[in-house]
Amino acid sequence: MGQKINPLGFRLGTTQSHDSIWFAQPTNYSENIQEDKKIRDCIKNYIQKNIRVSSGVEGIGQIKIQKRIDLIQVIIYMGFPKLLIEGKPQKIEELQTNMQKKLNCVNRKLNIAIVKIANAYKHPNIIAEFIAGQLKNRVSFRKAMKKAIELTEQAGTKGVQVQIAGRIDGKEIARVEWIREGRVPLQTIRAKIDYCCYTVRTIYGVLGIKVWIFSK
Repeated sequence: MGQKINPLGFRLGTTQSHDSIWFAQPTNYSENIQEDKKIRDCIKNYIQKNIRVSSGVEGIGQIKIQKRIDLIQVIIYMGFPKLLIEGKPQKIEELQTNMQKKLNCVNRKLNIAIVKIANAYKHPNIIAEFIAGQLKNRVSFRKAMKKAIELTEQAGTKGVQVQIAGRIDGKEIARVEWIREGRVPLQTIRAKIDYCCYTVRTIYGVLGIKVWIFSK
């Protein structure tokens, strides 16, 4: 049967690059991975707590981490950088101090940069967050999926596929629903496909959202 592989890992070295760039000895490797996870969770939690976004979209597209011996550089790619607009230095400094406490990095400097994504709805994470926000507000899943696809098409993509799985609309039996618009060539390694997997907690249970976007 069809063996499904993560489209991002499948394309590493051709159209995709790593989200974390660092080197570690085998003994410290797991610590570094846990540290990355802490950094990403800390940023997401901070933005969820401090930014009230109307559509329920936090707008984090990607978090890239680069580590050196004396420096951790974190680049946050945001679709709607509310952090930038409202009281820029204080909020970033607050996030920095929070992260330094979590990581207790004594002899390493932490640097956070925020980059605005030009076309926010070209990013699968932002689309998945949009769908999650709609589902939490009890919008019918088909309407949410169609709206998300419409937004992605307006952003100028070549194709998009959205899949929702779980107890959709609170039905007793879980099922999988998906829509595709345009081309999504998952087997073509040269095709730049962005993919994201997102879980959303609704009152009926957990739903899984997957988004594939074929940009070029």
